[in-house]
Amino acid sequence: MVAACGGAATPAAEEKPAAPAAEQKEEPKEEAKAEEPAKEEPKEEAPAAEEPARKKIGEVTDTGGVDDKGFNQIAWVGLQRAGQDLGFDTQFLESQQQTDYEKNINEFINQGYDGIVTVGFLLADATKAASEANPDVPFAIVDFPSQTSGDMGLLFAVDQPSFMAGYLAAGMTETGTVCTYGGIKIPPVVAFMVAYEQGVKYYNEKHGTDVQVLGWKTDAASEGGGDGSFTGNFDSLDDGRSFAENFFDEGCDIIFPVAGPVGLGSAAAAQDRG
Repeated sequence: MVAACGGAATPAAEEKPAAPAAEQKEEPKEEAKAEEPAKEEPKEEAPAAEEPARKKIGEVTDTGGVDDKGFNQIAWVGLQRAGQDLGFDTQFLESQQQTDYEKNINEFINQGYDGIVTVGFLLADATKAASEANPDVPFAIVDFPSQTSGDMGLLFAVDQPSFMAGYLAAGMTETGTVCTYGGIKIPPVVAFMVAYEQGVKYYNEKHGTDVQVLGWKTDAASEGGGDGSFTGNFDSLDDGRSFAENFFDEGCDIIFPVAGPVGLGSAAAAQDRG
């Protein structure tokens, strides 16, 4: 064992470890707040486009009514069909007498109608006056040619079917006598009657027969192109009956009325006769 020289050595004082330096506490940094996106103001929706107002077309009838089984009714059926196909509204006003023509036309004009159809030769003057006074409103008139830049005349080849009716009547008669009459002696009515007579004559030429026509006789020298039988109206069923009965008494067995609803009276008389 090794012994140290001298006295016993005092042990050196142990150094105390230095206290660790105080840690500096860092204040936690606030995290930058994420910027919120700017809120967009809600956009106002544009109002839906309004559908354009439907157009309105009116019909002014002649006397006899819209259910006359003639021009008034045919025109109304056609106007309704056009309205369905083309997308416009339709309405009619019935004329009970000739003084109603102007009143009914003006009624449609005052209601803002986009077009007016008048039915019949007798409405020509009222249609012309209204068209001239209202150039922005289009007109159409049945059975009369155009009179102004704002109206359209609707004319039909009525002579063709009337000719065939006369030819057929001549071939079917058992008495050898057929007949016709009109409502009022105006060109569209006379056109039916003349062609009917011509159809009978043509049948006679082709078949060597002598079928007679009562109620109309063409005569170029006469006013209106000939002489015939007319009731003077388009609405009296009683006149239609009496005219038919007189013709039947003269031997006529096939009758061709050109008078609108008046012809219904003739049909009733024919049924009564069997």
